[in-house]
Amino acid sequence: MEQSDNSTVLEVFQLAKVFRDFWRRPCVTAVDGLDLSVQRGEIIGLLGPNGSGKSTTIKMLLGLLHPTEGSIRILGGRPADVAVRKRIGYLPENSYLYRYLTPRETLMFYGRLFDLSAPERRRRTAELIEMTGLGPAADRAVGEFSKGMARRLGLAQALLNAPDLLILDEPTSGLDPMGCRQVKELLQALAEGGTTILLTSHLLADVEHVCDRVVIMYDGRPRAAGTLKSLLESHERMTVNVPTLDAAATRRLLELLRQELDCDAEVSRPSMNLEEFFVSVVKEARETGASDDVGDSKIAAFLQK
Repeated sequence: MEQSDNSTVLEVFQLAKVFRDFWRRPCVTAVDGLDLSVQRGEIIGLLGPNGSGKSTTIKMLLGLLHPTEGSIRILGGRPADVAVRKRIGYLPENSYLYRYLTPRETLMFYGRLFDLSAPERRRRTAELIEMTGLGPAADRAVGEFSKGMARRLGLAQALLNAPDLLILDEPTSGLDPMGCRQVKELLQALAEGGTTILLTSHLLADVEHVCDRVVIMYDGRPRAAGTLKSLLESHERMTVNVPTLDAAATRRLLELLRQELDCDAEVSRPSMNLEEFFVSVVKEARETGASDDVGDSKIAAFLQK
């Protein structure tokens, strides 16, 4: 199966989904007129409040729902094509895992569903367990896991087939700040290696850190779309960074700006956000470097495209 453009992974044109009642009367328009084009190696955020159409869109991309109108071309084919589905990884909002299996057994089981050979299953399982920081719990029953640990296993499962397109629904849900940061670094490393990522999240700081572009939906329609810089940058004011000045020099600078520009100027110090501060404190306190969190963003060898 060949793509007309190897750089374009996903193309959506005027996508719409209308749910009907028992008598086939339209009752809910979940998605209405969505256009989207995603290139290889991009990280795209699909945002919106509950009921905005995000989950319905993802289900159509996965071939679980059929569009009422519009078209989807994904990895050069249709969502329902078996060859296309083998190249997609998916992490749902709630990970459905067999509670009596261990992470090792879980990944080996799903490896068989992808027709991986036994040696390849063992290799990928070992690499993913290490990458997601599940080594100390690799042989514990999943039913004993916290939500954060189950989330990491769900991410490992989504990566087992070395997908070209990775679709993530709330990927950092249940993770502590260190886990969130490490998962975001992992996603960036995957994208740099050529994996295309589409994610949804209500944690907008996570989206801001990793996404190249976002689409904000409301009531089934896209309301804003673009790069984060184009959407968030203010054109009414600007910031100038200079080394710390003493009080007298600061007063002279402000007075000069007021005289030359005939406007009010103010001084503020740049600051890191709370997540960055938290991560720096924990890293400083962690003298040995031992942790059961996701690793150091070094992706598994089989994921390097």
